[in-house]
Amino acid sequence: MGRVYKAEFRHEAVRLALSSGLSRERIAQDLGIGSSTLKKWIRDAQKLDTVVADTTDHTALLRENERLRRENLLLREERELLKKGNTVLRGPKVVRFAFIARYHGPLSRDRVCHLFGVSDRGLRAWRRRPVCARKRQDDILMVHIRTIHAQSRRSYGRPRMTEKLRAAGLSVGHRRVGRLMREYDIRVVRTRRFKVTTNSAHSHAIAPNLLGQHFSATAINQKWTADITYIWTREGWVYLSVVLDLFSRRIIGWNLDARMTVKLPVTALKRAIALRRPPKGCVHHADRGSQYCSEDYRKVLSAHGFIVSMSRKGNCWDNAVTESFFKTLKAELLWRHAWMTRQEVEQAITCYINDFYNPQRLHSALRWKSPLEHERNAA
Repeated sequence: MGRVYKAEFRHEAVRLALSSGLSRERIAQDLGIGSSTLKKWIRDAQKLDTVVADTTDHTALLRENERLRRENLLLREERELLKKGNTVLRGPKVVRFAFIARYHGPLSRDRVCHLFGVSDRGLRAWRRRPVCARKRQDDILMVHIRTIHAQSRRSYGRPRMTEKLRAAGLSVGHRRVGRLMREYDIRVVRTRRFKVTTNSAHSHAIAPNLLGQHFSATAINQKWTADITYIWTREGWVYLSVVLDLFSRRIIGWNLDARMTVKLPVTALKRAIALRRPPKGCVHHADRGSQYCSEDYRKVLSAHGFIVSMSRKGNCWDNAVTESFFKTLKAELLWRHAWMTRQEVEQAITCYINDFYNPQRLHSALRWKSPLEHERNAA
């Protein structure tokens, strides 16, 4: 009897025993086999069915796990894509179309279109549509905006950005610049920390407020202002003293020290004097801090013929221009990093003042010119 025939005979015997309703002894007698042999065949078939069923269940489980893994991957991709395109969702359809066209991830195009509230048909039509002149101009503007944004240390908002573009010879308005900056998520970086630096509880003489919040000047070396601020590092606080010329808003002297002693502002003042050599009668305005009211500081002022002016008690607006510089410095440089050493801060501030603030940064009070440019134009 052939092997194939034996297997078929065995399978048929088991089928009859399990489904015919006849007793196993009768079926064994009719087929001419022993009843023990038939019982063994039935046990073997049942074991085989159990193994096949287990194998099938295991395969189905593996397929289900793979399906769930794939679905979880796509859901995570959707979440990350929506994070990246958060601002794009609020923009017009053309911005969303451009964002989708740049996407090459595992999500299908239909699924991405659904996430961003557009149709696949609209996307195809947008791709076939020729780029209009307005869009080409916007693309050119965005190249300039991104460049200026990086050069300005991400500090220029819509007004300064517009003036910088106009200075580059581009005819553009505030609304258009604001729209492009919103659509492409060009933002100004800001954050903040506070520490008191003015100690007015002292017995030194106080000068009157001669400046009276009149922060304009018609020439250099007419009005100077001075103040002190603070920066936190891993080594501890470091203090910055500056001297500013109100005519050009230029920082003409500065000094950093780990201690807020009278030596800190005296050194900054001496550096400003060495740079400018001001004539007698220049107004020097500062707050009522003990450093500026000290005898050592007053001696330097007197020796060079300065007229001393001081803010009213507790009124930061009396020295608003210098306070504004400190805010700008912190927002555009200091608050963006965790500073490790005082030397690192000193190098960064020196670079910021010499390479950016004085020669490049635009000021609305100077009709959107930098301090050095304003001084050159006035010379």
